Amino acid sequence: MPLEGITVVAVEQAVAAPFATRQLADLGARVVKVERIDGGDFARGYDTAAGGLASHFVWCNRGKESVALDLKDPRGLAVVRRLVAGADVFVQNLAQGAAARLGLDAATLCAAHPRLVAVDISGYGPSGPYAHKRAYDMLVQCEAGLVSVTGTPEQPVKAGIPAADIAAAMYAFSGVLAALVRRGVTGRGGPVEVSMLDALTEWMGHPLHHTMHGGAAPARTGLAHAVIAPYDAYPTADGGRVLLSVQNDREWRRLAEQVLERPEAGTDPAFATNAARVAHRERTDALVGRALGALGTDEALARLEGAGIACARLRDLHEVAEHPQLAARERWRRVGTPVGPLRALLPPITLPGGRARMGDVPALGEHTGAVLRAVGMTDDEIAALRRDGVAA
Repeated sequence: MPLEGITVVAVEQAVAAPFATRQLADLGARVVKVERIDGGDFARGYDTAAGGLASHFVWCNRGKESVALDLKDPRGLAVVRRLVAGADVFVQNLAQGAAARLGLDAATLCAAHPRLVAVDISGYGPSGPYAHKRAYDMLVQCEAGLVSVTGTPEQPVKAGIPAADIAAAMYAFSGVLAALVRRGVTGRGGPVEVSMLDALTEWMGHPLHHTMHGGAAPARTGLAHAVIAPYDAYPTADGGRVLLSVQNDREWRRLAEQVLERPEAGTDPAFATNAARVAHRERTDALVGRALGALGTDEALARLEGAGIACARLRDLHEVAEHPQLAARERWRRVGTPVGPLRALLPPITLPGGRARMGDVPALGEHTGAVLRAVGMTDDEIAALRRDGVAA
């Protein structure tokens, strides 16, 4: 596998760092996850929806080895330093300043281990007036402006997924890969810095540039597109909803003729251009809505597909879990967990001749003994750490 032979040590919690290191594990890296002895990664306690386990934790932590240590005890910290000495990558997303106090920040570790790639993931970055602010996903969604452009004209809403965490995770993942490539050329690793605010603000590219250079922020339009019409979800006769997107005026004419059965609307000045359709959005939506509202969902989609109009079924998550495209491409697997096998989606990265390693989701401290023995500790030393509450 691409990352076979790469060892990652992660002092991580929640989503941003765990999701980043899970990508590395899926590509073959060995990931040693260091957790608190009193409950571990606090994402373990978010819910019990995944067969009694937390859904966030199951999603972000397969394929890892869990080691439970008290890093406030010098003996626990010494174990982490021994692990880092034999690692290729170190990742942490502790509260701002905590890693530096422990000597586990990227700058300190890379100075001691020149081949190490060390990643600091933070909420707002290591400096500036927000450096020490608490940074949870929804807070960063607000600070990055995502909430301001999401929702209806009347009500801004957060994204339904932890977008700031995921953005930071994916930049940390790609940053590690880039740093490993550089190490292959120069022999040196080095620090990688990622902040949730930087990552999500980058993802705000279109509305941000629209506002900075055009002078006005795109309006919140629910499922509708702010500058294209029709581009929205419309109810169908059987209670479903179909989303369609008309990207140019040729497509509008086909829609009018073959789906709406109103060919005259294709050349009507009120609808003939996208600018006109946006200006008359209510009339445009009413015209489309009446036609699709008289059809069942399957029939509406068939007509739209037949006319060459981009369309989609608005699915709930139960429907996504049974999506025919995912099933046809055999994208589902089962992974082991402390409560038995659970379904999980194959990673999106598919490499020729390779397959993802979808390892088990670990119980807290499941691998403590094995990992500590691997760095040279005796059974008596491990037992003493457990007896004193330094390891679990």
